[in-house]
Amino acid sequence: MAMTRVRPGRATKALFKPRSRPGQASPAARGSAVIDWAAYIDGHRVCTDSVADAVRLIRDGRLDAGGEESAGFVWVGLHEPSADELTALADVFGLHPLAVEDAVHAHQRPKLERYGDTQFFVMKTVGYVRRPPEDAEVVETGELMAFCGPDFVVTVRHGEHGELGTVREQLEQRPERLALGPAAVLHAVADRVVDGYVNVADAVQEDIDEVEEAVFSPERTDEARRIYRLKREVIQLKRAVGPLAGPLRNLTGRRFIPEDIKEYLRDVEDHLTRVREQVESYDELLNPILQAHMTQVTVADNQDMRKISAWGAIFMVPTAIAGIYGMNFDHMPETRWQYGYPLILGVIAAVCLALYRGFRRNGWL
Repeated sequence: MAMTRVRPGRATKALFKPRSRPGQASPAARGSAVIDWAAYIDGHRVCTDSVADAVRLIRDGRLDAGGEESAGFVWVGLHEPSADELTALADVFGLHPLAVEDAVHAHQRPKLERYGDTQFFVMKTVGYVRRPPEDAEVVETGELMAFCGPDFVVTVRHGEHGELGTVREQLEQRPERLALGPAAVLHAVADRVVDGYVNVADAVQEDIDEVEEAVFSPERTDEARRIYRLKREVIQLKRAVGPLAGPLRNLTGRRFIPEDIKEYLRDVEDHLTRVREQVESYDELLNPILQAHMTQVTVADNQDMRKISAWGAIFMVPTAIAGIYGMNFDHMPETRWQYGYPLILGVIAAVCLALYRGFRRNGWL
């Protein structure tokens, strides 16, 4: 393979700055959005002082001074890079400007696009917040992009979740998988993203079960806000999970994917299908829960109104009698009788008691 010269300019110096020791990014590199990089030859990691050295090593096709031809690739991991930082890598790996723009600004739908020999794979990542503040989101979303070429993989992550450090470590423990090339990295990344969907879907299921139990419990609770919030989170999950099915299916059919990796990708696609069906069922389940809650609220309001009406009718009796005898006419009945006052009180008490017993018997009180 012909060697490609890497000549970093001012915009690329921070990106290609050497790290303190092999295998770990320097503080300067970590601050510049580069999380980790390495060259992988025959499935084994070869640490270099900079990204530029890793690229030279692979594109020379040699193991330093050994002189043996070996297949390999470079894997660079970025977290929320700036336009200048990603443009620096674009000059090295020949990334298309449109794909670079998408990777910088994010907010893309899951998709798989081809620019020459480079595949641009976009996935939505999700994270679950166990104890969110009031009215905060339970499900947080981010994005993960992967540029995959014949001898390189560049992963770009947006958001605080979806970290790929453990994915890299697990792959490095299986050199026979890494020896299959950049396609192995794409599978591992897609598998991690879909596993994140599964974990978040299970957590949301627990929340839905709690809401359902609260709605149908004897105690009166106001779960409307929580149900609406869950419906909003389910919609976010659907936007992340649903559109990924097509790109993942297309990725399985690409020629550069080895047959061994295709089998694993089909397994990831099967997991994605199950999660998608699970998330769609959540929306269908939350609708009747919300309807049941609103029905309970309506019934409770009706019961409250009946109680208020019943007590209003009871208190209307003494009010009416007192109002009549408060007109102070001279010829009012029993106004001059010494037992008139106790008699009126007795009549009021008897009528109120009769009304109270009647309302209790009819379930109004």
